[in-house]
Amino acid sequence: MKVAVSDRPWSQLRCDVLAIPVKSSGVLDGLEALDQALDGWLREAVQLERFEGKRDAVLHLFTHGRLPASRVVLVGTGQPDDPTDAVRRAAAAAARHAQAVRATRLGLWPGSFPATPEVAAAMVEGALLGSYRYTRHKTEKKPAVEAVEVVGVRGAGAAVRRARVLAEATWFARDLVNGPPNEVNPPFLAEVARQIGRQAGLQVRVFGPPQLRRMGAGAILAVGAGSRQPPQMIVVDYRPPRPRNTYVLAGKGVTFDAGGLDIKTHEGMETMKADMAGAAAVLACLRALPALEVPHRVVGIVGAVENLLGEAAFKPGDVVRALDGQTIEITNTDAEGRVVLADCLAYGRRYRPDAVVDLATLTGAAIVALGHFAAAILGNHQELVRSLVDAGRRAGERLWELPLYEEFVEAMRGEVADWKNSGGRYGGAQKGAAFLKAFVGPHPWAHLDIAGVAFLDKQEGQAPHLPKGATGFGVRTLLRWLAEV
Repeated sequence: MKVAVSDRPWSQLRCDVLAIPVKSSGVLDGLEALDQALDGWLREAVQLERFEGKRDAVLHLFTHGRLPASRVVLVGTGQPDDPTDAVRRAAAAAARHAQAVRATRLGLWPGSFPATPEVAAAMVEGALLGSYRYTRHKTEKKPAVEAVEVVGVRGAGAAVRRARVLAEATWFARDLVNGPPNEVNPPFLAEVARQIGRQAGLQVRVFGPPQLRRMGAGAILAVGAGSRQPPQMIVVDYRPPRPRNTYVLAGKGVTFDAGGLDIKTHEGMETMKADMAGAAAVLACLRALPALEVPHRVVGIVGAVENLLGEAAFKPGDVVRALDGQTIEITNTDAEGRVVLADCLAYGRRYRPDAVVDLATLTGAAIVALGHFAAAILGNHQELVRSLVDAGRRAGERLWELPLYEEFVEAMRGEVADWKNSGGRYGGAQKGAAFLKAFVGPHPWAHLDIAGVAFLDKQEGQAPHLPKGATGFGVRTLLRWLAEV
């Protein structure tokens, strides 16, 4: 997609749709010249349609040759507290509307919002996120937005380039998660990591079953034992010159989760290709780091497995030994993601990181608590948690902290082994995080449970930049955090 930003006036922009964010407190504020150019049609349309500028509401009218733009679209923002988030959301709604009317050239003008580089970047980011479609396996493809231009803004080149990197990284993660599970399996993710390494100049190491056995990574091996697809631990290492700090990102990469012998229902299994969304986010982040010139060493660790029901599948009652020597009693084979991450987190300790962040579609309990509108965050270091929450706010990705009391840790201690992988229904998100905490070591750590926000069965009620299907949640939060920490 072509992306441009310029300081030329809206009246000179030739496009299919010229979209403008407007506040509910003054829908036509700053649009007097535009209304005059349209012979008063804009004001008349606002009145006839009773358009009040409510968030995500769209007013569409043709210009009939009075402007170089074929259509003008007003997108409501309500009464926003954060102008950058408001215009990001409005631009995404504009992009979705442009695609619905088969427009290919989208123009964006801030209107009454500040014409700053930050606003221009947010509009580009929103337009790119809102125009995403997964069409790889479609034989007939609908027209898509091919060009986006923001007008009326100066000096936004660097900010817009950064926004494009963030959006394209999110697209990359979405494509991985939306991919069918007969294609996106553990060896496939390993090959994707190798391609990232070649393209971005990163060091990539892939450990298959023989290496995992020698390492003592019995947790990953146990979860993957029921599948013909060999489990993989994937390590991607970004090392800039003279790195300031070292950070580890760990991602759950269960490319399909049938639940193992504690098998899921049909409804519960239907979207389980998305159980590798944490891994997709980690790989997408590593891919984008060189373009953002992040000054820290970042090591991405992905545990990639399928959790199926083959004759060698692990069983309730089994005891497995993790990479760091701790033992785990398997009390539920459908609580497998934390078992995989135990080995990933233990492996990450060898880098002596300044902080560790893991992402996982870990628990249904996080969905019960927060619905599909926020991810849960828990950790052992309040400053780290706070910085990630702030980065999420700037990215428009909500993170809500849940408590990690010592009682949750005690609830995960095993009777037969050091730990058990399931501690009962209540407080499930906290208990899952408490289990992971045992394998982190002394390092600052935060856990993002993205189960409710990584994949959406329906788009209704969601922000326009979040499509049905994979959302790529966490990519932009992590990249903002790494670029600014």
